[in-house]
Amino acid sequence: MNAPQDPAGNNCETVELALGGMTCAACATRIEKQLNKLPGVEAAVNLAAERAHVRYMPGEVDVGRLIATVVKTGFTADVSTADTRAAEKAQKLALYRDELRRFWISAALTLPLVAQMAFMFGSGAHDDVLPRWLQLLLATPVQFWIGWRFYVGGFNAIRGGAGNMDVLVALGTSMAWAYSFVVTVWDLHHQHVYFEASATVITLVLLGKILEARAKAKTSAAIEALAKLQPQTARVERRSGETVELVDVAVATLIPGDVFVVRAGEAMPVDGEVIEGASSANESMLTGESLPVTKAAGDRVFAATINGDGLLRCRATGVGSHTLLAGIIRLVEEAQGSKAPVQRLADKVAAIFVPVVTVIALLTFVAWWALAGDFTQALVNAVAVLVIACPCALGLATPTAIMVGTGQGAKAGVLIRNAVALELAEKLKVLVVDKTGTLTEGRPEVTDVVKVGAGDTAVLLQLAASLEQGSTHPLAAAIVARAKADGLALATPQNVVTTAGRGLLGEVDGRRVRLGSVTWMKEQGWSASAAEALAQAGRSVVAVVADDELLGFIGIADPLRTTSRAAVARLNRLGIEVVMLTGDNAGTAQAVARQAGIEHFEAEVLPGDKAAAVNKLKGAGRLVGMAGDGINDAPALAAADVSFAMAAGSDVAMQAADVTLMRDDLAGVADAISLSRATLSKIRQNLFFAFIYNVLGIPLAALGMLNPVIAGAAMAMSSVSVVSNSLLLRNWKANKD
Repeated sequence: MNAPQDPAGNNCETVELALGGMTCAACATRIEKQLNKLPGVEAAVNLAAERAHVRYMPGEVDVGRLIATVVKTGFTADVSTADTRAAEKAQKLALYRDELRRFWISAALTLPLVAQMAFMFGSGAHDDVLPRWLQLLLATPVQFWIGWRFYVGGFNAIRGGAGNMDVLVALGTSMAWAYSFVVTVWDLHHQHVYFEASATVITLVLLGKILEARAKAKTSAAIEALAKLQPQTARVERRSGETVELVDVAVATLIPGDVFVVRAGEAMPVDGEVIEGASSANESMLTGESLPVTKAAGDRVFAATINGDGLLRCRATGVGSHTLLAGIIRLVEEAQGSKAPVQRLADKVAAIFVPVVTVIALLTFVAWWALAGDFTQALVNAVAVLVIACPCALGLATPTAIMVGTGQGAKAGVLIRNAVALELAEKLKVLVVDKTGTLTEGRPEVTDVVKVGAGDTAVLLQLAASLEQGSTHPLAAAIVARAKADGLALATPQNVVTTAGRGLLGEVDGRRVRLGSVTWMKEQGWSASAAEALAQAGRSVVAVVADDELLGFIGIADPLRTTSRAAVARLNRLGIEVVMLTGDNAGTAQAVARQAGIEHFEAEVLPGDKAAAVNKLKGAGRLVGMAGDGINDAPALAAADVSFAMAAGSDVAMQAADVTLMRDDLAGVADAISLSRATLSKIRQNLFFAFIYNVLGIPLAALGMLNPVIAGAAMAMSSVSVVSNSLLLRNWKANKD
């Protein structure tokens, strides 16, 4: 459970509930409706994952009331956490095995009835092959023991004020069984019995549920695979008197500050920082990047990544739910539990589906009996309508595709925060990108120190680095690093004032020092000729002024990422216009844009103005995405329709962006858009098949063109086909369109 802030600034909490007893979209809709009736509650129910993601105000409702509401609606609910996931899986496995046992018993009892029907069709005879009392004995356990779950589910649904699939199945099969029972008991030889229809429908529906459960289990395979990656034990240093020993302990017992050792080929137990040793790490399970990453003292390591061929001694920095792996799992689970806007239509249909179908079945029965004068045929057709009209496929169409899609994204290092972002990413027409750290490496270095007049370059660099010590800007870090590399002693600055997009003002060794951009320098009336030459060479330029005297300029180069040009070209092929916004000078911006293959850019844009630039692009009626570092570009990221944070391992970026890219590579944005299009394509296919199945099936049943047994088989397979179609998304690969 966590405590985010809602838009009004109130402290909300979220909880994940594991649900039981849902059978179709109507069940999920009803639970969601009842939870959202509670004060201060915002709930989303995922039929495929059997989860409810609930956001609530602690002062108005508590978890106990949430669970009680679900139970009152006719279902089961328990709090779901990382610790309970294994128990939930074991419980589901036990239920699956019980269902499988019941199915085989049902199939054994139903088989003689089906064999009799096949014999009758083959011989052309209409006489019963099996005595009717034997048919009654075979069909009754199937109807009231195997099929008891449908009666319980249907009763709970009606008690909760709505209908579901269980109501349709229980009503349809009960009508067929009851009619056959009357014919058998009263010995009405001239009437046919339909024991085989009721038993076969129940058996086929049960088979469909078993196949559906197996398929649904595969939709969460990616996230389960991630959860299994973290080792269960760690080799930790423990002091015993004057000596330090290596002890194997459970990973769950580690705390920040513990020192652990990872040998070659072993998985990192938690997040940490390398203290000693040199090696490489395979981080592909988190970032999707196949190349190993070099690790040395001071570098970060992440839980579940694989150490290469060296021995690493590390200090734990993130344990338990605070590891990067846990954050990824949490984000993917939230995305899998969220709803895409495209699902709203399916939810509206599901809410009224069962009552409408029941009315259609009643009208079918009345019409056939009144017009054809055949009670038996009227009953059979009404049963067929009830059986064919299962809304399961409708409820599974969207969530199964989202679960598979977001799971595949996580494997490729693309973390999608919610289903809304997944859907909107498909429709993006413009992508706004930051320059530093997005198109470029984000590790700038000082390349030029140019003095003006008779000044000293060492003094210029020493004053600039002293003033920049407290700044987190990448350019500031480059200046400080160069000064330290040159052996310059840095002074402690005083009275430092930062002006966003302009520069710094402060005192260093009694001198009033100002550092700023070329734009700011021009506003002060100083000559920009030397700065313009550096800018034309693709350098970022910082002007240095001391006591109102221009000392000179510092040129800083941040090389373009080797993948940026190819990523921009790929985005263009996807129909996305790439626009670069940067606070750098026009000359540097033009040089970087030319290297990256970007036609449209804006230079000297202040951080606060980037959001306005995004809104201006949105004003043209196009959906706009924004890719940045997730921190400095926060206003623009918030203004964009879909935001992409290119900041591997940044908790702030994960919380700020709709999509977090675990690799600092613009190609990840193209992967996210490609994945969005593939996922939405599957959702549309699923919804089409779900709707067309009912649109065609119900009229055929009402017109007497569909046998209840065939209707039961079709209904059972409809859900399986939708889930199987979603599983095809597992073939999606990154870097392929």
